[in-house]
Amino acid sequence: MTESITARVEDPDAARESGRQKMAWARQHMPILESLREEFRDEQPLDGEVVGMAMHVEAKTAVLTETLAEAGAEVAITGCNPLSTHDDVSVALDAHDSITSYAERGVDDEAYYEAMEAVIGHEPTITVDDGGDLVFRIHEEHPHLIESIVGGCEETTTGVHRLRAMAEDGALDYPMFAVNDTPMKRLFDNVHGTGEASLSNISMTTNLSFAGKTVVVAGYGYCGRGVAKKAAGQNAHVVVTEVDPRRALEAHMEGYEVLPMTEAAAEGDIFVTTTGNRDVITREEFQEMQDGVVLANAGHFDVEINLDQLDDMADSHEEVRDGVEAYQLPDGRHINVLAEGRLVNLASPIALGHPVEVMDQSFGVQAVCVRELVENPDDYGAGVHEVPDDLDREVAEVKLDAEGIDIDALSADQEEYMGSWDHGT
Repeated sequence: MTESITARVEDPDAARESGRQKMAWARQHMPILESLREEFRDEQPLDGEVVGMAMHVEAKTAVLTETLAEAGAEVAITGCNPLSTHDDVSVALDAHDSITSYAERGVDDEAYYEAMEAVIGHEPTITVDDGGDLVFRIHEEHPHLIESIVGGCEETTTGVHRLRAMAEDGALDYPMFAVNDTPMKRLFDNVHGTGEASLSNISMTTNLSFAGKTVVVAGYGYCGRGVAKKAAGQNAHVVVTEVDPRRALEAHMEGYEVLPMTEAAAEGDIFVTTTGNRDVITREEFQEMQDGVVLANAGHFDVEINLDQLDDMADSHEEVRDGVEAYQLPDGRHINVLAEGRLVNLASPIALGHPVEVMDQSFGVQAVCVRELVENPDDYGAGVHEVPDDLDREVAEVKLDAEGIDIDALSADQEEYMGSWDHGT
């Protein structure tokens, strides 16, 4: 049986203190969750519920986890990526009377799934997932639990894609909110969070500048737009690769050069994949790349850069800097891969994930969605559901209040006008 993280670290007291310090800093800058925590503590909306979580276990996630626990839930949590956990934060969470954390950094696949099994062993009535692994495993290995599960929330693009595919195949047997698809997530977390966090981690991991370099961004969805925008803001020349003609045209109209990846491969100095798909950069592109290029992935799974093919092509590879693996090709060229091809903003050795303020918004949506599932369970059948707009607006309003920002309101005449079809010339 998998033990919680506390039993697996050498000095749990020191780890706990370090983790609490990180969490305290995050809480100071997460007014949405702080407001919800006070409300939840008073009203106990999750009393009697068991929340199973598979997330990136670091300080911001910990604030969400404690918020759900303060709402009356028993919470069990593990990681959703082998390299994104901060062990000290995991230990600090595990010290909470209502939280058990199994998350540990650097585990192999077997230990990763054993920890997920440990979470499932708590028999969750609600799931909160990032990438879909927890939901998928419950359906595949523990279908007997589904009847008692109220529903769940999915955080990221890749996970929502998996859930929609499950739903289309008739294989998703309980309701899931697509938190990733709501405006308060996509417009801020995906654009600003992924853009800032990915580039800052690339910069800190390599100690290289973006100015004057060609940055190739694979995919021009919300995450790709953010990476492209932030790279251009640091005086890089940005090339976008796409498979969707409308997104490619959008990138072109935004002023970026648009090329097929096979052509971009010969021009790029730094490559960032943001597609959520596999084999975005493969043998064909490796053959065209310049000596010393840097490859980073900002997608959830480590399949966008085909490292098996790169390893087959290389004569050797070695870690040349913490978090940087250099592959030497027969012709002498070196290709540098960051964070083992895993999502760079969370898996690099110095990664801290998205900015705190951005995750406050996304996790605020998670929290109100969990509350919604418990309060109105009969409103949602099996399948993928959009987040109700009033919940998304609730989180935005809390954020505006925290920032001291006032906005206009529609007058009665304006409300009537916008709701009518009989006004003409």
